[in-house]
Amino acid sequence: MFKSFEPNKIFAITSKAPKYVLLLFIVVLTIGLTEALVLSPEDYKQSDAVRIMYVHVPAAWISLGIFSSLALFSVGSFVFKNKNFSLIAKSLAPSGFVFNIIALVTGSIWGKPTWGTWWAWDARITSMLILALFYGMYLLAWRIYEDKEQVIKVTSLIAILGVVNVPIIKFSVDWWNTLHQPASINILSTNTAIHASMLIPLGIMTAAFALFSLLIFLMKYNTELIKVKNKGLDRL
Repeated sequence: MFKSFEPNKIFAITSKAPKYVLLLFIVVLTIGLTEALVLSPEDYKQSDAVRIMYVHVPAAWISLGIFSSLALFSVGSFVFKNKNFSLIAKSLAPSGFVFNIIALVTGSIWGKPTWGTWWAWDARITSMLILALFYGMYLLAWRIYEDKEQVIKVTSLIAILGVVNVPIIKFSVDWWNTLHQPASINILSTNTAIHASMLIPLGIMTAAFALFSLLIFLMKYNTELIKVKNKGLDRL
């Protein structure tokens, strides 16, 4: 069942989804911004500068999650020889790259009042920069190579190699001495170093960013499906 897919049937579903996702995104983002900027308390050390966390952390999480998905779909394209997996990965990459850049920029802005510098070759910052380079290479490969079979192989290789960096980013604060503090949230445990008054807006903003990523994915994916349909192909 993984060897082919029907663009017309998929497009009939995905073409209707963006408007609903957009509406839900606006609602969740509005709630998230209200919680983050108005209702959540100041940090006793960082004061209002801590509010950058509500953009920085979700952006980092989303960029890591998307690149992990790229690698997963890339492995799937190799194993099942399904070009739809590569189209999905290609459609996910732009929003992942954008959130990677947002994480780097907001981290730099947050670092100035917190660490006294805009940039430091900290293990986590450096590994996030390397992730952005992998995103850049992935997107650039789709533009450089014209042969579809070749570009799928090249981009899949980039994604599979790049995903090795994901656990490095995650555990960099444990493996090396870094400016970043250890993880404050553990999804496998009920113990967290963040108070609920900050954890709730952080979760809502993460949901908003995930919806935005889904929106961009659907728009990009629908464009790719239209290209397939314009070539007169009923299946890939």
